[in-house]
Amino acid sequence: MSDQKYDFHSVEARWQKYWEENNFYQVQEDAGKPKYYALEMFPYPSGNLHMGHVRNYAIGDVVARFKSMNGYNVLHPMGWDAFGLPAENAAIQHKTPPAKWTSKNIEIMKEQLKSMGLSYDWNREITTCRPDYYKFTQWMFLKLYEHNLAYKKKAAVNWCPSCQTVLANEQVVEGSCERCDSQVEKKQLEQWFFKTTAYAQRLLDDLELLPGWPDKVKIMQKNWIGRSEGCEFSLAIEGHDEKLTVFTTRPDTVFGVTYMVMAPEHPLVGKISSGNPQETSVRQFVERMKYISDVARTSAEAEKEGVFTGAYAINPVNDEKIPIWIANYVLMDYGTGAIMAVPAHDQRDFEFARKYDIPVRIVIKGEDCPADASKLQEAYSGDGVMVNSGEFNGLSVEECQKRITQFLTEKGIGQGTVNFRLRDWLISRQRYWGAPIPIIYCPECGTVPVPEKDLPVILPEDVEFKPSGESPLNYVESFYQTTCPQCGGPARRETDTMDTFVCSSWYFDRYCSPHETDIPFSRQAADYWMPVDQYIGGVEHAILHLMYARFLTKFLYDIKMIGTQEPFTNLLTQGMVLKDGAKMSKSKGNVVSPEEILRNYGSDTARLFILFASPPERDLEWNDRGIEGAYRFLNRLWRLVNELSPILAGLKLPDQYLELDDSARQLRYKIHQTIKKVTEDVGDRFNFNTAISAIMELFNAISTYRDQDELDLAVLKEAVDSLLLLLSPFSPHITEELWHITGHQESVHQQNWPQYDPDALVQEEVEIVLQINGKVRDRLSVPANASEDDLRQLSLKNDKVQTLTKGQKIIKIIVVPNKLVNIVAK
Repeated sequence: MSDQKYDFHSVEARWQKYWEENNFYQVQEDAGKPKYYALEMFPYPSGNLHMGHVRNYAIGDVVARFKSMNGYNVLHPMGWDAFGLPAENAAIQHKTPPAKWTSKNIEIMKEQLKSMGLSYDWNREITTCRPDYYKFTQWMFLKLYEHNLAYKKKAAVNWCPSCQTVLANEQVVEGSCERCDSQVEKKQLEQWFFKTTAYAQRLLDDLELLPGWPDKVKIMQKNWIGRSEGCEFSLAIEGHDEKLTVFTTRPDTVFGVTYMVMAPEHPLVGKISSGNPQETSVRQFVERMKYISDVARTSAEAEKEGVFTGAYAINPVNDEKIPIWIANYVLMDYGTGAIMAVPAHDQRDFEFARKYDIPVRIVIKGEDCPADASKLQEAYSGDGVMVNSGEFNGLSVEECQKRITQFLTEKGIGQGTVNFRLRDWLISRQRYWGAPIPIIYCPECGTVPVPEKDLPVILPEDVEFKPSGESPLNYVESFYQTTCPQCGGPARRETDTMDTFVCSSWYFDRYCSPHETDIPFSRQAADYWMPVDQYIGGVEHAILHLMYARFLTKFLYDIKMIGTQEPFTNLLTQGMVLKDGAKMSKSKGNVVSPEEILRNYGSDTARLFILFASPPERDLEWNDRGIEGAYRFLNRLWRLVNELSPILAGLKLPDQYLELDDSARQLRYKIHQTIKKVTEDVGDRFNFNTAISAIMELFNAISTYRDQDELDLAVLKEAVDSLLLLLSPFSPHITEELWHITGHQESVHQQNWPQYDPDALVQEEVEIVLQINGKVRDRLSVPANASEDDLRQLSLKNDKVQTLTKGQKIIKIIVVPNKLVNIVAK
């Protein structure tokens, strides 16, 4: 035990085994203790950890251990986001069943996580691809369906004509199918949706309930929800019974409309262009748009292009005939799929109108807006008064918006409306490796939900993947052939599976009571543990995962399954781990393997370095010298504590310290200064790097004190104990080992977090830095209560100052009490 060599392999293996055998991190609800729920986003079981994982989980582990030592009942679980495309691709490529591939990867990654010494309650482990979990993912679907929040409708999807299957966006690479390289087209198919739009306003308003979230994430969600107030109104289409409905945030500009634009996918396009000279051009344009992604069409760099449909709408405010175009920059999924175009006051419309020689009419006169539209160089978007707007001339923009909305409402063709950019959540996936959608189609009864008692709808695992890439569920008769639960007749099961984001939208609730068999989770347990106090993960999940989790939590709150409306009180989005200035990737040859680091340096070193190198919210540049430095520090710590352990073991700390000499008093000052700083840095700010730096400074102070002739062993023991306690959340194995070497019987991780003694921070003397022109030249020990004038006089009498400023003029002396004096001389 007292070997001077730090054998991290045996130390880490021994304590990991001890913690596991003694169920160190299993927790239960305890009404007598405050709870703390620390959670990192659970991983996809790819089979290998990367350095981003190491950083993410190390951050969470420090928080969990710190809170536990501060008296909290800490829930810190881990599981697997196990459905998804990679397992399906592996099955196709390697002829390996996805369940087997996933299970093997989980086994590998679980061992990797355990080798990091993470304080997970593995008794609560969940795996989303197992029936005991996805049974309740299907239960969530049924509850949403029951409340009219799950529905089926036609939607545009990515379709591969060669594979004869729908592709997820991830499966489309530069417009082609990743499986066969065929060009992907857009196709209208019946798809299942969750009605997230029903919660749009609450999702927006409740961002105010999340002061512990980064502003950038809240802004991203706010923009994604995209609330806009305006007016929705209908225009008659000349020669047709149908009407064209548009939404605009600028009803004041309706007199400036010179053309209308519909999305190429709009259902009226075929009808209004049929039989007129433009029919062929329209059909060709629509066909071409099928092969261009929505992202490419709406990119700021994309050239605006379109085709006249040959049809006209009637402007309800002045009865003008307005030509109807289709264009690439309008999408069916946004608003109504049609817009009124006002080229004088909208830049996209302006560029389109200039390209196709469409009239431009100014209806807002401002200081920087010319009266002649031909002189416009760009759209005018400023303020002003209305012109060319009939009875509304002379009104302000704001007043005109109200008056025209009122005018359209009174005519019965429009109304003031709130619109959202947020779309309903398309959850259908024409893939195999996902939770089956619990719906049955009966020729007699129609669409029938699977009864709750019949859950789970089991995903068959013994399936054959065909070269076409289609979901094998389409060919498994034992799966899709079933009986109707209402009439008992023959029926067909839904073969679509759910988006994997559905699985990850409630997993944090399941951790509260993961062994329930009849309900997703216990309300009593969820009321104790939820919401998650600290959630940690990448900013790339700011929109989809975090939005969907918030949506489902609000729904579960509404049906009284849970007592909280927001799932995550605080959110930390950690930065990426970079090497050579770029994100690690095999193609760039800059990958650092966590397994190699753990093998060569140990878990404690890896954790210490990755938390010391950068604040958690910033990107971290990997540095081989940095990992070496962390390793050297832990070796120095090992040698020091082993050297001191014979004289410290068995010592008890006194209730109070009397008659300390100056060096012992200074060491006690350093101890309690460090306790105060580390507590604040970890507990309040997550400034792990500065906390570790302070711990290293305390180590240096102990090393210096140890070399003195006369030692106060009680102060030295207090220093070593405090050092190990403060370091234990960062490097849990070495501190556990050294804690026992110094004579303690219980685990270091079951100790109370040290509290600083205010009396120890009262100094008779302080050390201040002495600078000349901003450069450190010396240090002075001065009375703690020295005035600024005293500090100036003491500084000017200093030998180094007198030597270095000889022949120069003292311009000014800057004093920062108890810290520094800077003499400016020329």
